[in-house]
Amino acid sequence: MGAKAIDPQTIRNVTIIGDPDETTRVAHLLRRRSGRPGSGTRATVDWKTGRVEHTIRIAALTSHAPMAELERSIRVADGVVAVVNAAANPIPHVETMLRVADDHQVARLCLINGLDHPAADFDRCVRTIADTRGAVPLALQIPLGAHPTFEGVIDLLPLWALESLAAELYGSHWEVAERWYGNLVKTVMEQVPSDPNASPARCDIPLDQLHHRIRYLTRIGDVVPVLCGAAPMSDDIATLLDAIARYLPSPMDVCQPEHALDY
Repeated sequence: MGAKAIDPQTIRNVTIIGDPDETTRVAHLLRRRSGRPGSGTRATVDWKTGRVEHTIRIAALTSHAPMAELERSIRVADGVVAVVNAAANPIPHVETMLRVADDHQVARLCLINGLDHPAADFDRCVRTIADTRGAVPLALQIPLGAHPTFEGVIDLLPLWALESLAAELYGSHWEVAERWYGNLVKTVMEQVPSDPNASPARCDIPLDQLHHRIRYLTRIGDVVPVLCGAAPMSDDIATLLDAIARYLPSPMDVCQPEHALDY
């Protein structure tokens, strides 16, 4: 049997960076998903998103690595996932790595973990990303509850497809979710090339259009999508894999076709 042909547009070469404990945990979950749960810093995951099979190649590198190694790993990646501990303050290493990614025009995505910790501060993490030059943080999820009452996350993008049900489901959290969703849509749609003056109703924007715009803005470095990690006892990594496949670029998108099959 010959080797399986892979469309380079479906490849994602990603480096996971950030807090050592959190990065190690995320890398472990990804290795388990790949079917090779042993130790190591690399994994390859076959993942279907939007009816398309993707090959996600992942390298993990913590902030304890030498800066020269961090910079090289970030520079050769097609996309970076920065793992942030919501209870850590300050987080200078993560800020530095985000700036290195910006310097080399590498698309970024952030995963905020530790939201169940008493010292967790989601808004502070978002502000840290905002303070890093070159991109606007774009929260795709927000925490449901805070600190010891953390119950999970609210996915903002599909929220308005089931608006009445979501309003009933999330109760007192609905007003907060509505505000975050409004900010998301404003950021994503305010510079639509076809009609820069258009202001469509939020519920009228097709989900596929939002996905497309987020991918474009992430690829050119204008936004950094922000996800919330699941509770510590959960091994759910599906949302992160979906976001990597949907929003981070392929080697062809970043004009590095030589890296398409060699990462």
